[in-house]
Amino acid sequence: MAITLPYATTTALLFATLLLTFNLAKSQSFIGVNYGQVADNLPPPSATAKLLQSTSIEKVRLYGSDPAIIKALANTGIGIVIGAANGDIPALASDPNFAKNWVNSNVVPFYPSSKIILITVGNEVMTSGDQNLVNQLVPAVQNVQNALDSVSLGGKVKVSTVHSMAVLRQSEPPSAGSFHPDYIQTLKGLLSFNNATGSPFAINPYPYFAYRDDPRPETLAFCLFQPNAGRVDSNTKIKYMNMFDAQVDAIRSALNSLGFSHVEIVVAETGWPYKGDSNEVGPSEENAKAYNGNLIAHLRSMVGTPLMPGKSVDTYLFALYDEDLKPGPGSERAFGLFKPDLSMTYDVGLSKTSTQTPSSPSTTPVTPSSPKAKKTVWCVPKAGVSDAQLQANIDYVCGHGFDCGPIQPGGACFEPNTLASHAAYAMNILYQTAGHDPWNCDFSQTATLSSNNPSYDGCTYPGGST
Repeated sequence: MAITLPYATTTALLFATLLLTFNLAKSQSFIGVNYGQVADNLPPPSATAKLLQSTSIEKVRLYGSDPAIIKALANTGIGIVIGAANGDIPALASDPNFAKNWVNSNVVPFYPSSKIILITVGNEVMTSGDQNLVNQLVPAVQNVQNALDSVSLGGKVKVSTVHSMAVLRQSEPPSAGSFHPDYIQTLKGLLSFNNATGSPFAINPYPYFAYRDDPRPETLAFCLFQPNAGRVDSNTKIKYMNMFDAQVDAIRSALNSLGFSHVEIVVAETGWPYKGDSNEVGPSEENAKAYNGNLIAHLRSMVGTPLMPGKSVDTYLFALYDEDLKPGPGSERAFGLFKPDLSMTYDVGLSKTSTQTPSSPSTTPVTPSSPKAKKTVWCVPKAGVSDAQLQANIDYVCGHGFDCGPIQPGGACFEPNTLASHAAYAMNILYQTAGHDPWNCDFSQTATLSSNNPSYDGCTYPGGST
């Protein structure tokens, strides 16, 4: 077996990982959420603000600039992305005074108590098919920037636009990522603006759509951050273990190829529907929980992507709530992480507390019960798992920054040098460090929790309580 990645010492990496994954009381600046409003059953903005404060979500992206929401988020410390609609682009582009009025109405009255961090001018304009809008996008972005400069907010509030993955002509392998020739002229103007102002290139990668177009089991595992054989980039020989990293790195390569290696990427949308119509491939609560939960764990690991290691790209999950008035297939109305009553649709580890739903005042006093005795458990392979699957589990764990040093030659757990033994150690390390949640000991249904300590001789398996 080949484990070729360098690893930090056990103590240092475990300490860093524990800080990142267990201390949910500290918000993570790279985790955001989309707050769409195409619905008639959403809770009031004040309730949403309290909900967000109970989570590790630190940024919210609005598609518009609803003053009630912006006000409700005042003094929360939550970063706010506001949007100018596609329909506003012609006026923003042609009339600098319109841009000034837009900024004076939507930013100035609320900043800085409401932490507006980014204005997105239009959404997926480049691939909208409206060449008139495309032609006016750069002047519109520039006029909004000039309007911010005129009120001394230039640099404090960034300006950009949001793109779909369809701006790429090629995304596989990631190192060959390139933009469609039809978009390059406008993109160069936008990227020159991004580069000059320090604003991000915002993109909407959806591994869900990749699976929908290629519904094989191995593609699903690749898209859900689950153990899989990986995909090797034929140019760089880098093995990608999940679709998210591959898509983001394809964007990185496309940006680099145009000479914009310093422009940062922001994932403006990504998510997975938890239900859909009977003829839709992929939507399910199990898949949605796996994608979003594993994505969050991946971001918290700070391992980054192969082309951008050691940091996590700012990522806005889609979405905070279902939008029940959205047209299209059923899945379009089933991306919400939370329900209108503020309870979780499913738990992906965003809450700062251990409760499944935001706490609400109880009408009757509750006598605390005696704490139950906690049981120490370890995550190990099930009996009969194939060597190929065991190797895939090892590659997955060791390729995501977890410390596999003990099962490398000379390590305390290298002997016995078998796939079963090495996989057991690797799988348990992920479970113990990423959080003692059932989905962290699943490995495509090849793992199980055991109360029998698998440690032996000088090889110690970390244990955790459940």
